[in-house]
Amino acid sequence: MHRAHRFAPSSTFAVLAQSLVLVSFALLSTVADAQQSASQDMKKPYAPDPNKVVRYAFEVAETSFDPPRISDLYSNIVNTAMFDPPLTYDYLARPVKLKPNTLVSMPEVSADQKTITLRVKPGIYFTDDPAFGGKKRELVAEDYVYSMKRLMDPALTASQLGEVEDTILGAAAYIAKARKSGRFDYDEPLEGLKALDRYTWQIKLSKSKYIFIFLLTDCRVSCAVAREVVERYKGDVGAHPVGTGAYKLDAWKRASKITLVANPTYREEYFDAEPNADDKPGQAILAALKGRRLPMVGRIEVSIIEQQQPRWLAFLNGEHDLLWRMGPEFANVAVPNNQLAPNLKKQGIEMAQMPAMEVTFSYFNMDDPIVGGYTPDKIALRRAISLGYMTPDEIAIIWKGQAVLANAPYSPGVAGYDPNFRTSANEHNPAKAKALLDLYGYKDIDGDGYRETPDGKPLVLRLNSTPTTRDQLFDELWTRSMDAIGIKVDIRKANWPDLLKESNAGKLMTWFLGGSASIPDADTWLQTYYGPNAGYKGNRARFKLKAFDDIYEKAETLPDGPERTKLYQEMARIVVAYAPVKLNTHRVITDMWYPYLIGFVRPPISSSTWWKYVDIDLAKQKEFEAAR
Repeated sequence: MHRAHRFAPSSTFAVLAQSLVLVSFALLSTVADAQQSASQDMKKPYAPDPNKVVRYAFEVAETSFDPPRISDLYSNIVNTAMFDPPLTYDYLARPVKLKPNTLVSMPEVSADQKTITLRVKPGIYFTDDPAFGGKKRELVAEDYVYSMKRLMDPALTASQLGEVEDTILGAAAYIAKARKSGRFDYDEPLEGLKALDRYTWQIKLSKSKYIFIFLLTDCRVSCAVAREVVERYKGDVGAHPVGTGAYKLDAWKRASKITLVANPTYREEYFDAEPNADDKPGQAILAALKGRRLPMVGRIEVSIIEQQQPRWLAFLNGEHDLLWRMGPEFANVAVPNNQLAPNLKKQGIEMAQMPAMEVTFSYFNMDDPIVGGYTPDKIALRRAISLGYMTPDEIAIIWKGQAVLANAPYSPGVAGYDPNFRTSANEHNPAKAKALLDLYGYKDIDGDGYRETPDGKPLVLRLNSTPTTRDQLFDELWTRSMDAIGIKVDIRKANWPDLLKESNAGKLMTWFLGGSASIPDADTWLQTYYGPNAGYKGNRARFKLKAFDDIYEKAETLPDGPERTKLYQEMARIVVAYAPVKLNTHRVITDMWYPYLIGFVRPPISSSTWWKYVDIDLAKQKEFEAAR
């Protein structure tokens, strides 16, 4: 689903892209010094300094470290450091650019986009593990074939199954056979996925799909996992990650702290990137780090801190080196007028803001007897809820102005986005909502101030929410919004991993979420409304409409361009009209870090790896800490 393409910002985002820029970077060394260091590295066994530690926090707990089993952003960030997909994105190129990761070169793609041939670079090894019987285990083509077959195993209920089931040649029948027999045969040949020799493998598609190549950057789809590891640890693979990436798991206290250390068997790799000529911060990073052996940091410590206040304080107290995504609660004091506050600037803290490739939304379960369905009365109910929700208040109160209204179910910055395209997605009109409810028989029959369904049953919107301060604000906003149009709200609190499991199983009536792009193409969201992807395959609303599916299938076969963009817009209008989701906002991300963290740049695709591209200036860190 990833798509390298020109950034097409709206006027609001264009201003942000120009005005919300990085504060000056502290450079570690000259290019000559870096190249000399790289030359010395080649003469002796390499290991980054274990005293170089990057510390920061996630606001949501991880769910697993088994790539195909996860769907959340945070687990995927960790996995991209431990496992290797065949392709990656250039760290500094904007717009994003694909580059080989474990391949000798970019894949060979046939003219009809249906055959992709990939060649693995020899000499890449998995981290040592008892599963390998004391032997070094080289990464080979069959590992990628096996790993992508795991995505198809019904027993795994892989979140990205919808990306391959109807796309890889023969996969649908292959999977159907396994579902019927209750057994997935990994040794059975599959025409669309096979190794041609030790290092060469091939993917054949049943249809042209121009964006398929971008899935080869997504760890959930294509990261290499060794068969021996899976067979040794069986149902507990997610607790025993063994990959070929720059880092390996050192310690893990579930939902509390994740510690990784540099992989001692990591391949010889050096910093290189292609920032634009006019990208001064990018060019400065390239000058400082080009030619440096990767990874540069010996240890990564990630704490799980769900509440914004302790995350903010941990950063201010110097307990963390990076504040990954500052809570908007602190926008007025930390970045007034989108400028770093003087007291923070005085400390040498650096800051960057960027429009996120993401959408905030609330989905409705289309199978739910109250809010689901495709009849006019059910559509009217969802439309009325959408009209009644106070999205402007979400921006002002929850995001503190660090967001803009969404017009479509995909974000600025992705291929297919048109800044001039408009829908009624963000309209807030309680009067219209009330009129729509009255028209379709949702009236207050018993006089308690809340409406009933047309057949006289209680009308209750059952929301689901996590026990965080931010979600408490959402709870209050939803309650206030629905009270204004006479709909009763019942809010259930639960932890994120539990809600995710229930959502996958279709047990939630509605849930408010934020979705980040897994590829820079509008398809990253549009596929979540495609009928065959209903359920755990990404379509959480379980929206099934032939008109939408037909357009989606046509768009899949087209390259990026005006014709495909028009189809994307037709799908956007359908989503707004049937309202399987209430589209809310596109957020602005603010990151902060201390000046001794060198080379940090947030990837546009948030799940992309960045840990191996940064360094810690220990002398500057020591100086900074002494001055506190």
